[in-house]
Amino acid sequence: MEPGVLYALAAAGIWGSYLFALKRYFAGIHGAVLTVFVNAAAIAWYLPFAVGVGDGLPAFPPMDALDVAVFAGTVVIGGAGFLLSVRALAVGDVSYVAPIAKIVPVFVVPIEVLGLGATLESTALLGIGVATTAVYLANYEGGDLLTPLRKAVHSRAAQLALLSAMLYAVSDVGRRIVLDGFTFPTRLWVPTFLGGVAVAVLPLALRRWPAGGVRQHLPMFVLAGSGVAVGEHVTALAFASAPASIVSTLVNAQAIVAVLLGCVLLGEPGLRRRLGAAVLAVVGVGLIAV
Repeated sequence: MEPGVLYALAAAGIWGSYLFALKRYFAGIHGAVLTVFVNAAAIAWYLPFAVGVGDGLPAFPPMDALDVAVFAGTVVIGGAGFLLSVRALAVGDVSYVAPIAKIVPVFVVPIEVLGLGATLESTALLGIGVATTAVYLANYEGGDLLTPLRKAVHSRAAQLALLSAMLYAVSDVGRRIVLDGFTFPTRLWVPTFLGGVAVAVLPLALRRWPAGGVRQHLPMFVLAGSGVAVGEHVTALAFASAPASIVSTLVNAQAIVAVLLGCVLLGEPGLRRRLGAAVLAVVGVGLIAV
């Protein structure tokens, strides 16, 4: 098996487990507070590796004002997408939220076509249809055929998950521009992105600081930070070792991991239906990537 495929499968397992952990162990902690501490811990875990594998951290590439604006927008929008996904998990089951939140490529395609002049292939159109069907199936609990659509419109968890996917799509396009167009080194990107997101949400974190403090949560923050650091690095290795179409599909299989963990370990209902929705979401993502 190709190394890139192994890295992508590992990344899917890490991020799917992270989605489950957010629901299981960090309930009641505001997403901004969670982001600040987990990202800080991830940077602390990652920096010794980033410095140790080379002659220190690589230098920032030359960027003009527009480049800096694109980079800053990518960081801020990515942070907002994460906050909304955490909020969606707080108000909905992880097995319900994951299939909806993982249809990011559905929104990436229109951005690339309308904004970057990309060509939309027939397989991408089919993929959008399949991924949209995943959202329908995740909302289906019987009744007439329009019931899932009404639920998706009125469900707070579905609304937040969809909005999160939209923001992640914008951030992903910006990330590709930064990494490919600006030749931003990966070892520098990981701590810079994580640190930028933490700084962006810090004002909100200070306003939503827990009344009882965060001391009791510090060990979990440190442990989650290690997972985020490994996940970010393994994902970067996957994209460096295999075609993006393959990696994107496999990494988004995290939805399947999250559904299984949510239904099996948390006792969330609708295992077969939600697992089917997660599989459809991944298949749709794969068709879009192809």
